[in-house]
Amino acid sequence: MNIYGKTLEDLENYFLENGEKKFKAIQVYEWLYKKRVNDFDKMSNINKNTISMLKKDFTIFKPEIIKRQSGKDVYKYLFKLEDGEKVEAVLMLHDYGQSLCISTEVGCNMNCAFCESGRLKKRRNLLPEEMTSQILAIEDDLEVRISHVVLMGIGEPFDNYDNVMKFIKIINSGKGIDIGARHITVSTCGIVPKIEEFMNEGLQVNLAISLHAPNDKIRNKLMPINKVYSIDLLIKAVKEYIEVTNRRVTFEYILLNGINDSSKCALELAKLLRGMNAYVNLIPYNETSHLEFKKSEKKTILEFYDILKKNKINVTIRKEFGSEVTAACGQLRANYEEGK
Repeated sequence: MNIYGKTLEDLENYFLENGEKKFKAIQVYEWLYKKRVNDFDKMSNINKNTISMLKKDFTIFKPEIIKRQSGKDVYKYLFKLEDGEKVEAVLMLHDYGQSLCISTEVGCNMNCAFCESGRLKKRRNLLPEEMTSQILAIEDDLEVRISHVVLMGIGEPFDNYDNVMKFIKIINSGKGIDIGARHITVSTCGIVPKIEEFMNEGLQVNLAISLHAPNDKIRNKLMPINKVYSIDLLIKAVKEYIEVTNRRVTFEYILLNGINDSSKCALELAKLLRGMNAYVNLIPYNETSHLEFKKSEKKTILEFYDILKKNKINVTIRKEFGSEVTAACGQLRANYEEGK
């Protein structure tokens, strides 16, 4: 077992079950995450018998970086996992800190029309250690400390719910990587039952909804999940989430030229979200040669923004990253797999 997939509680139980004191779990966590030691033999305050037991039961494995691209304020990574599968992560440098967008699955089955990730279908879920080690590998490579984590890379996080929840506990632990819950964002395309489950987890983690359309007609064409959970069902679940958690929700909205970026769409969106404790993050589209969608013109983006503002919707336009790299989520992996 890869030790990066164990919560502090898991390790405490492991030591107790093996006749050891549970405080040793804290010692191991501090070596792994505070001192960044990746060799059990270097954990100098742990006795040799315990070290032998750990070496017998656990590995310390980080994914191999097989490609790294960089641009202005952005680094994009392609990782090779133990079984040879590949995933991506993107580090974005903001004025408020270093934000890492990680993958949660190998491929994706949500099949959103505009998304590069879904072109290569889901092969399997990522384990908690495979998510945790994306953070550790990039921090080691760049010698930085990541302050924010967003689960918006390859895969639908709520389609890998249990592993994602465990991953959050690992990186949120004060004895571990210690990333604050309010600096962690989970993004979903709208799996309503999992939103309902998530609202009862008691976490202070942020929720983002990939909406991308103001009505079912457009969203059905862009996102097949909408044919299962319509916008009405999704908005109802989000309103319940806000009521239960008292937390603001982000609606992600990628602007696609001639598809969902009209003034009419902006007005519909404003009406849909009016009165909710939420804000809209408008995202300029990262074009890819594999898909026919085009980025909205800057003038159209600003007009869309102004309409939302005038209708009292909190809205931002996301800073563009990656114009010098294969910016679209999943594009680096897809190109690598296809020999490009």
